[in-house]
Amino acid sequence: DWEAPDSYWRSTEFLAWAYNSAPSRDTFVTNDRWGAGTSMHHGGFYSGEDRFNPGKLLAHKWEDAFTIDTTSWGYNRNSPLEWYMSIEQLLAEVVSAVACNGNVLINIGPTADGRISVVFQERLRQLGAWLRVNGDAIYGTRPWRAQNETDWPVWYTTKAGSVYAIVLQWSKVSTLHLQMPTPASSTAHITGTLLGYGTVPTAYAPQSGVTVDLSALTLDVLPCQWAWVVQLDGVS
Repeated sequence: DWEAPDSYWRSTEFLAWAYNSAPSRDTFVTNDRWGAGTSMHHGGFYSGEDRFNPGKLLAHKWEDAFTIDTTSWGYNRNSPLEWYMSIEQLLAEVVSAVACNGNVLINIGPTADGRISVVFQERLRQLGAWLRVNGDAIYGTRPWRAQNETDWPVWYTTKAGSVYAIVLQWSKVSTLHLQMPTPASSTAHITGTLLGYGTVPTAYAPQSGVTVDLSALTLDVLPCQWAWVVQLDGVS
């Protein structure tokens, strides 16, 4: 699509028909890959180049299309393990995209006879297991006024008045300090809920921000192994 203009592909003619006359016109979206020069300028959502993730809020909806095998869009039987994204890297990519008004398109390459290799199966199962616990912080959410903390790997999303702090790295001191959230009002009571676990002690002070006490959580009660989500209510 980047080698010829949209007039070569007759893209605008097709899009005019699709949006006005196609039976599915109310149920599809288009990206920006329909002619040279259209990338990041036109389309229902932007996809830019492969693995596009600006790491900051974009007003226009966008997509991060990436591969779990970081070197190939197909199946490469010669890829060593270190070329594959770890589950921690995969979650960081997904979470940061959603927090910045993006969505993700995750590619895996099947073998020549249509099989999905074990390493791809494992990553997808791990992602699915994480979403079963923490999906409320991803599905149906919108970007919050702040996308992330600056001194700790925490990303934010919001939905139905709640703010979700998605923590990619566990605090060594068992206390999570969040500078971005503030009380919704002078009388607001801030509560914190660790998804998959329950209520966790949460407090606010102007000098230190919101603190979440996670000291009671031991390995046997952690709801997931990678990336944890604290739902905050009463914050703005």
